[in-house]
Amino acid sequence: MEDGVILREWFNRVDSEKTGSITATQLKSAFAIGNLDFPLSVVQQMIRMYDFDRNGTMSFEEFLALNKFLIKVQQAFSDLESSLFRNRGFLSTDDVYEALNKIGFSLDTPAFYAACESFDQKKNGRLQLDDFISLCIFLQSARNLFNAFDTAKQGRVTLDLNQFVYCAASCRI
Repeated sequence: MEDGVILREWFNRVDSEKTGSITATQLKSAFAIGNLDFPLSVVQQMIRMYDFDRNGTMSFEEFLALNKFLIKVQQAFSDLESSLFRNRGFLSTDDVYEALNKIGFSLDTPAFYAACESFDQKKNGRLQLDDFISLCIFLQSARNLFNAFDTAKQGRVTLDLNQFVYCAASCRI
């Protein structure tokens, strides 16, 4: 319960206009205060993932869902980043693979390396926390979108060009 009170206080501070919801710009600024520097497009994707009423902003309940996901992702990062007393501030590619599996993302080798390369901002085979979170946001968004088309729950979908364009536009960060 105490966490809920703290999160509510945090949310109310970010909701500077007292509308009961926060925008992507407000959320980006709040993350920056915590030393997480996400591009606005990533923050917008976070909101789209949990914007259950599709109004383009994040209510407190939607924020709680995002927070739960972010805690899971940060824990996976921290567990591997601090294992063996590394405390390096980043994950190597092998660590990223292990962390993604812990979270529940199982990718084949080509998909894994393509995704890692896309989110490795410095192109050095290392993902810092914000890079790793961005990768996980992308993967969760892609999973959600895939599941929407995989109505038979067979792990395969067939898309026409329009559906493919919709998917590509929806997952872009």
